[in-house]
Amino acid sequence: MRNTILAAAFLLLVSAVAMQGSPGAESGRVPPGPAVIQPRAHSHNDYEHARPLLDALARGFCSVEADIWLVDGALLVAHDRSSVDPGRTLDRLYLRPLWERFQANGGHIYAEPAAFTLLIDIKNTGADTFRVLDRQLAAYAPMLTTFTNDATTPGAVTVIISGDRATDVILASSPRRAGIDGRLPDLDGTLNRHQMPLVSDNWILHFGWKGPGAMPADEAAKLAAIVAKAHARGMRVRFWSIPQTEAVWSRLYDAGVDLLNADDLDGLVRVLLKKSGR
Repeated sequence: MRNTILAAAFLLLVSAVAMQGSPGAESGRVPPGPAVIQPRAHSHNDYEHARPLLDALARGFCSVEADIWLVDGALLVAHDRSSVDPGRTLDRLYLRPLWERFQANGGHIYAEPAAFTLLIDIKNTGADTFRVLDRQLAAYAPMLTTFTNDATTPGAVTVIISGDRATDVILASSPRRAGIDGRLPDLDGTLNRHQMPLVSDNWILHFGWKGPGAMPADEAAKLAAIVAKAHARGMRVRFWSIPQTEAVWSRLYDAGVDLLNADDLDGLVRVLLKKSGR
């Protein structure tokens, strides 16, 4: 009996050591999934929430955004250089937790299969930062979407690079584990949907409507044309700096904007549930 207990204890110890060495083992368990998955919900500046990534996952968000700085070889998550913290790395806050869920849910981020986007906004030294990022992404390759110039192989997580985008360096990477986040003028450019799967831009630079009353007809037509052009090219659309109001979220939802920016996570969920009749 004593030998049996010792053997069991030894196996538990070996298992614990193995988990400590594996990506994503930090939390040790995967919490229950959300009641409703929201494919069009995007957590803008997600790292500013009380529980980065986890708050978004608890609400069924399928897209999150992390700003990164390359500091002394580490990829640190923060909006400003002055607020970086050595303990808040991209790997610790995002890559490992996503990997943990990927493993626990049979190759998906949620128990119910749903595409998930990790938008990474590079804040400094674009080319050098991407090279470091690419090496980190390689450790999670089974989880990630891969791209070539004429094909996309979907994975559980699609990484898209925004901010200081070293386009030539990203496109030259092979295997390519990240797409490029374009801007509205890029809809008339040469990059295709396998190179630039998403187009994002600043709402207030292109639209004056902020929510009260009906959207002006000319702006509604402009929005419809942007979405139609992007979708015709197989690209998704997102706007940042949108007013965090039901009127604006609802209008963008109806127009077919693919990712709805939210700082107020619960506010967007309420709108999406209402739109789906829940």
